[in-house]
Order: sequence, then C-alpha cells, then structure tokens
Amino acid sequence: MKRRLVFLLIGLVQLGSTLGMAAVLEDKLRQAQSDPASWLMYGRNYAGWRYSELDRINTSNVGRLTPEWIFQTGRGGSQTTPLIHENLMFITGPSNLAWALDLLTGRQIWRYSKKPPSGLSLCCGQPNRGFAILGEWLFKVNIEATLVALDLRTGGVLWETEVADFKKGYSATLAPLVVKDLVLIGSAGADFGARGFIDAYDAATGRRKWRFWIVPEPGEPGSDTWAGDSWRTGGGSVWVTGTYDPELNLVYWGTGNPAPDLDGSVRPGDNLYTCSLVALNPDTGKLVWHFQFTPHDLHDWDAVADPVLIDLVMNGKKVRAVVQANRIGFFYVLDRTNGKFLQAKPYTKVTWAERIDPGGRPVLVPGQDPSEEGTKICPGLGGGHNWTPTAYSLQTGLYYFNSKDGCQTYYKAAQQFVEGQYYMGSLTMGVRNEPQMGSIIAVDPSTAEIKWRTEMISQPGSGMLATAGGLVFSGNTAGYVMALDARAGKVLWRFQAGENVSGAPVTYLFNGRQYVAVAAGQSIITFALPKE
Repeated sequence: MKRRLVFLLIGLVQLGSTLGMAAVLEDKLRQAQSDPASWLMYGRNYAGWRYSELDRINTSNVGRLTPEWIFQTGRGGSQTTPLIHENLMFITGPSNLAWALDLLTGRQIWRYSKKPPSGLSLCCGQPNRGFAILGEWLFKVNIEATLVALDLRTGGVLWETEVADFKKGYSATLAPLVVKDLVLIGSAGADFGARGFIDAYDAATGRRKWRFWIVPEPGEPGSDTWAGDSWRTGGGSVWVTGTYDPELNLVYWGTGNPAPDLDGSVRPGDNLYTCSLVALNPDTGKLVWHFQFTPHDLHDWDAVADPVLIDLVMNGKKVRAVVQANRIGFFYVLDRTNGKFLQAKPYTKVTWAERIDPGGRPVLVPGQDPSEEGTKICPGLGGGHNWTPTAYSLQTGLYYFNSKDGCQTYYKAAQQFVEGQYYMGSLTMGVRNEPQMGSIIAVDPSTAEIKWRTEMISQPGSGMLATAGGLVFSGNTAGYVMALDARAGKVLWRFQAGENVSGAPVTYLFNGRQYVAVAAGQSIITFALPKE
C-alpha cells in the first residue's frame, strides 16, 4: 500500500507540473530551430531540416550511448516522430493510439485511443506519423480520415472533424503541419482510386477553410492532362508532411501516384498534379506553382518525400531552393520561389530514364513500362528513396537520405474500378537472385553530387537526424539504430532494438543531458550518455 501511495504522489506531482505547461504560440514554432530542449514539429523546423545544434553527443563519445528508458506501446510498426515540449514527449501509434510520456522516466501521463471502424481500405496497415502542436492543443489524423484536436495536458478530445469518407477508400496517416492558425493535412488512398487533396482547418474549431484537389476537375488548370472521366478515380495521395517558407508564405507538398498505378492506358496524359511538388498559398489554398517529376507515372512512384528548403549557392549565385530525393531514383533541386528546375542527378540504379532534360522532364528509355509478361525495371516499386524523413546539416552542408537499391519485375493488367477496392492495375515481384539492398547517402545539394554512400545488407527503415556533434542517426529493417560520421559515413555506433526501426529519430536537451529518441516496432527508446 505504501509503495502504491508513493507512485500516486509522484504521478500527481508530475501531472501538476504538466498543468503549468506553456502554450506553444506561432512565434515559438517559427523559432523552433533555436530551441535545443524541444522538438515541436515533424521536420523540427518549417524548412524540414531535422538538424539539431546539440553536440554533447558527438563523434568522440557516441560509442558510449546507452538506452535510458524504453516505453512499450503494445502496437508494432510505429512510424511516429516524437514531439518534445517542456517535460513531456508526445507520440502517436498505429490504430488511432497516442500517448504523453514523462521525459525523465518514460512513464505514461495520459493515453488516447479510438477504435478504428471496420471496412477500412488500407494498403499498408494503420500507421501514423505524429502530432502537430499549437497553443495548448495537439493535432493528429485518425486512420479513418478524421482530424482530431487533443488537450496536451490531459489527452482529452476538444474536437474531431471528418475529412473524407473512408468507405470510398480514403484514409489518413501523416503528421499535420500547423501554419499560422491553420492545421494542414492530406489524404491517403490513391491505390483505391480515391481522388487526393490537401486541406486546411481552423485550429480552434476544426472547420475546414479550404481544399486543394490534386486531380483537377474539367475546366480547371491541368484538367486537360486527364482523358475522359479518368480524373474521377485519378488518385494522387498526400501522405507525408509538407514544409513552409514564412517569408514567401508558401507551403510545399509532394503528391502521390495516379490510379490505377501500373496501367496508364485508361488515363492518357501527364496526369497533373500527381507525382508532383505543389506550392500553395496557405491562406487560400491556391496553387502558386507546380513541378511534375514523373508525367504519366506507370510505376507507383509517389513524389511524397519531404520537400526540404535550403538556401544554396549554385554557379556563384544564391538560390532559394527546395530539394527532394525522389522515388524515381533522381535527386532534384528546384527554385522554391517559382518551381524552376535547376538540376537532377541519379543516386541509385535507374533503367527507365536516360536523364532529366533541361526543362526537368525525364527522357524515357523504350521498353521500360509494365507489361503483361513482366518487365524488369530499376528502381523497384518503393523507390529509391521512399517516404522516410531526410535531414540537412548546417554543419556539413550535406543532405542525408536512405535508399532501397535494386529492381523489380512490373506487370500490367486491365482492372475494373470498384469503389473501396484496390485499383492498382496489377503488381510487382522481386527479381530472382537479385535481392534489394539498402544504403544511406550524403549529397551536396548545391551540386547534387554524392559525397558518400554507406551500403547495408538490410533495407532502410527509419528517417534521418543530423546533429552538430558531427553525427547522422538512422535505423533499418534489421532492427539496428545507428549513428554515422556525418562527414565520412562510417558507422560509429549501433544498437539492436529487436524490431524494425521505422520511426524517425529526434534529439533534445533535458536536465542538462542530450537525449536521442526513436520508435522501433512497438517501442519508444531513448538514449543518452552515462552520467558522469
């Protein structure tokens, strides 16, 4: 009894300190990069750098890094990016779960849970990639395509808004992006022919303010790139978080594949704005510019990877750039003020395109389309680089991402559209005796040249984190969390987590110590150097 009372008192003290938490206002989000004790948004800052100035863990001591605490969620496959605010960590999990954890011990402070409805149309489980925060509220999507606001002190629901009808193939998995007083999200479901969109909601009420459709209706700009009624089932998911430039007042979002994925015969044309980067005015949702990486995509090569904002010097001139390691196997640099193509170079084996022409359009290799008998094409269905977050280091000037390296056999078949059912137009298979491998890559974004590549037998699993300690943190499907030398790519430390590392690492300062936290399987693991 005495022990139970002690734990109760500890819980009340911790809850009392939580109730005094400061609200996270817009200015704090804009200055997120300069706060070493916090991690307040998916990409750490609006530019999506995932870079921390913390250097207490560095190349000279990272080998001594050990687990500090582990929290078991009970649900595997976590892809969350933890948010850190004052003395709490906020995480989401699969199947509409979320928690607030005490930073000191990992003890649960509150838990949110909502049972998903039956009959969901899902390609890839029920992942969730994290929270957004504004004021005293947290925002997350639920898998059945709703947006929910929670009280960050208690986890209580403030409001919940239906985003789309899950019976039509819609779902939602991304971490929201807060811009001013708006919560921006996107829809998933392109593999079911669900027509994708980007939405903005009033943070206080949950009322939708605007919607940008990825596939335009007849008469709208870009609609002439869809033949007949193919736009109605055109796909174009938005399932990874975008970025924001406050000075230009533009949000940048990557878009997914057209539907059906592998059979383009029923949707002639370039199929805008799928497989594209779109720049929108966040106040109105109006399209300012777009760039399409893969016109008339036939390989399920979503362009949803995070668009990272970097100011570069190229050919002696300063450029406000946006970069993306695209799934098609090319690394791209665009002018983020107007979408002008600047350069692109391959980072993995590419057989479907000879090069990217001066206007930014791929020069195709004949015979590299899916076929009834099967066609070997590189890269495979998942890329190249897929959705996992990337990192840019102010210290090294390098951009870091992972890649799945290898080929697959692509098949094509006619398929009738049925609402709520897969609308892929066939499938892909591995190539016999050619297993897909993985690598972590560092690129100089000003030249698009690869500076180093660290190859792995296992496939990449997690996102990237760069720090001023000269380190890059990542993880893989074999269950290893690892730290690499940011300048050379040498693995300096690794830890076997026991499950696929599919979350993205974060770092923060707490009680004078630097921590690294990452989701692995059903665990949230924090690491720190031993106390001296």
